Amino acid sequence: MNFKPWKLSFLAALSVSGSAAFAQSAQTAQKSLELERYSEARAALTRQGQSPEAMYELGRLYQMREMPDSAAFYFSKITPNADSPMSLVAAGRAALAKGNEAEAASQFDKAVKATKKKEAFNTLKMIAQAYAESDVKDTAKAIAYVNAAQAANKGKDDLGLMIARGDIYQKSENGGGEAMGSYDRALIVDPNSVMANYRKGQLYVRSRNFNEARTSFEKAISLDANFAPAYRDLAEMYYFAKQYDLALSTFQKYMSIAEKTPSTNAKYASFLYLTGKYPEALTEIQNVLKTDPNNLTMNRLLAYSLYENKQNDLALPAMEKYMKMAPANKIIPEDNVYYGKMLMGAGRTDEGVAIIEKAIQANPDKAGDLQNDLAQAYIAKKDYAKAIATYQAKIAAQGDKPELADQIYLARAYEQNKQFAEADKLYSAVATARPTYVPVYLMRARANFGLDPDSKQGTAKPHYEKFIEVAKANDPTKYKEGLVEANKYLGYYYYQKGEKATSLPYWKEVIALDPNDTQASTAISEITKRKK
Repeated sequence: MNFKPWKLSFLAALSVSGSAAFAQSAQTAQKSLELERYSEARAALTRQGQSPEAMYELGRLYQMREMPDSAAFYFSKITPNADSPMSLVAAGRAALAKGNEAEAASQFDKAVKATKKKEAFNTLKMIAQAYAESDVKDTAKAIAYVNAAQAANKGKDDLGLMIARGDIYQKSENGGGEAMGSYDRALIVDPNSVMANYRKGQLYVRSRNFNEARTSFEKAISLDANFAPAYRDLAEMYYFAKQYDLALSTFQKYMSIAEKTPSTNAKYASFLYLTGKYPEALTEIQNVLKTDPNNLTMNRLLAYSLYENKQNDLALPAMEKYMKMAPANKIIPEDNVYYGKMLMGAGRTDEGVAIIEKAIQANPDKAGDLQNDLAQAYIAKKDYAKAIATYQAKIAAQGDKPELADQIYLARAYEQNKQFAEADKLYSAVATARPTYVPVYLMRARANFGLDPDSKQGTAKPHYEKFIEVAKANDPTKYKEGLVEANKYLGYYYYQKGEKATSLPYWKEVIALDPNDTQASTAISEITKRKK
């Protein structure tokens, strides 16, 4: 989740006064900004002409939309004036938007010096908010202004200042505790602050405390049912918590109240892709591309979604188009992984493997995630030895506690390479580590069947029996196919040993599970005929 802090208390922060008409329009813009209805906010502000207040808020609006050049443009339209602290803060914000922190600090210092004592709090708060709303990661200067504003306010907490303080601390990796404390202080000032509750929810998501995050987001929504950002972030939280149905329905609620723009439509398309709704995602993506054909993210997701929708013949040219239009610094590891898979799907296996290998070399910090894709690429190429080596390297990097899923992947690669004893050893380790994982007993039975394909020695027998035991104790309906397989094996095992009476109940169990199984019907007929 991209955290973009912004505050909406500029009326209290401005050190200049305006007309009643502007104040009302500013309040309309403020509410629109809070709801992320940027077109409405812009319309409300542009109706005020070229006033410094309107230009200042337009600068903030574009900063919220992560358009720093436009933000700097509007801040710069306010002529710096030694008698107007706000104009000097605007000059500092223009410098921050351009990444010139030294110039920003100089302008902010001038603003403080130009401020009368009774207006000191407003100016200092504006500067603190300027840092909170910027991309500056160094929090030292920002917190110094927060502390100065607090002192100018005679030590009393202010709602906007406390939210700004929390947003500043959220920028630092270890600032979560201070940020949460700030939002709690904001809620003491105003228990019904939508923004403070919303910010707490974001912070809880960052620490993966999903229960508390949900409580905070729902509190924000209870205070303002039209607060669209809370629905969006709540949907993302459900996605992180793997509650995909709730994630999608909540995001659809967000879409029903959010401003209808290409940006919100693109977010919805992205969310449909993330929740595996690939046909629906394709429809939304294509609608966005009609009006914004060069949208980089939508071109990427078009290729991804076509591939996931089993349309590789269309996915590959879409991916090649995207790879040509994307700047080198915008290419992400997943792009190369998908591209590699698409090439392999088109029969260009060597090219696909080479691209995935290149992705791992370029992104060693993500090697663990990409090694699964590389191993699968080798398996598609039937190069099982390299697939095994790739999984082995991944597991070796995990130390004494390898991931069980990776051990299963390696065991399957061993099976495909007919190294059944090695596969059995791994499945045994998984079963020991997680005895309640029912499928591993079936996997172990199959590996042992590979060691004894004629079923003469019965190496698979105890493992199929164990699978039947744990599957029935768990949920037989969930493991129907495995139970059919296990009973067929045991029926055949006893049949070929000449123990027909012992064989018969297993075949009858197959029929109970699948009345249309002709192999079981034939076996039962043969056994009962011979008995007669």
